Amino acid sequence: MRTADIDREIETARTEGPLKDIVIQPCPALLSDLRVEVNREDPEPATIARIASRDVAMAAALIKVANSPIYARSRPAATVAEAVALLGISQTVSILTGFLLRETIRVKSPLLEHFWETSTRRAYAMGYIARQMYGVNADIAHTCGLFCNVGIPVMLQGLKGYEATLTDALAQSEKTVTEMENAAHRTDHAVVGAIVAKTWRLSPDVAHAVRLHHDFTVLKDDNIPAKVRTLVAMALLAEHLVAQHEGAPVQREWELHGTECLAHLHVSEEEIEHWLDALHEQFIGPAGF
Repeated sequence: MRTADIDREIETARTEGPLKDIVIQPCPALLSDLRVEVNREDPEPATIARIASRDVAMAAALIKVANSPIYARSRPAATVAEAVALLGISQTVSILTGFLLRETIRVKSPLLEHFWETSTRRAYAMGYIARQMYGVNADIAHTCGLFCNVGIPVMLQGLKGYEATLTDALAQSEKTVTEMENAAHRTDHAVVGAIVAKTWRLSPDVAHAVRLHHDFTVLKDDNIPAKVRTLVAMALLAEHLVAQHEGAPVQREWELHGTECLAHLHVSEEEIEHWLDALHEQFIGPAGF
């Protein structure tokens, strides 16, 4: 498999078959404006703060995160500009991407009661893991963590019968969620998530990793870029760390592929325990905005 093949598959899935009529919300204008500024040679924190301030709820969420116990600030941030100064531009954009994703894709379902909290924790875990490794961009990893499972609420919104499929998938452990999704709908949330990532014009590495994050055969596929394979391995490790924190049962995918992912990342079981302790405050901090 090559990334060009993945791109063709995503485009075909978007225009044909069961997903051709599904609605993918466009990237919010605020996030597009943030990206334009961040991609400048010398982005201005003041401009980032002005963009964030255009949405009252988003500005409040950013200040809330900046004032969380994680940052142990002696004096609380009272303005968006102070929050941006404390968090830094990259962290600010990562936080606001998560907020806008949550606000854009709104689905009311008891199946998603803790979905966004878990997604935020996964993103923090992937960003943290990236910072412990050489050559992995923490912002890319954080974004990948946010978007890994975003196909699930999109499918709940747009595919008839998907809620029953997801209910069945969550109630059993013999098959993976994607196996049951494909059996019932001829597609899965990894494909849909990759479509969202492409629609929002995220990094190609993120879109490809989201598409492949349940396909662990790619870890040995040299046709797939090393960065994408690393993100796939990191995604399962982050999922495992979050599950441990939340007291969830050990996932079938971790049982089947956890050792392989750890070997790919050159991470030991002892490091996992240390990382879980290090992530504890982030996991209980701003996850719920």
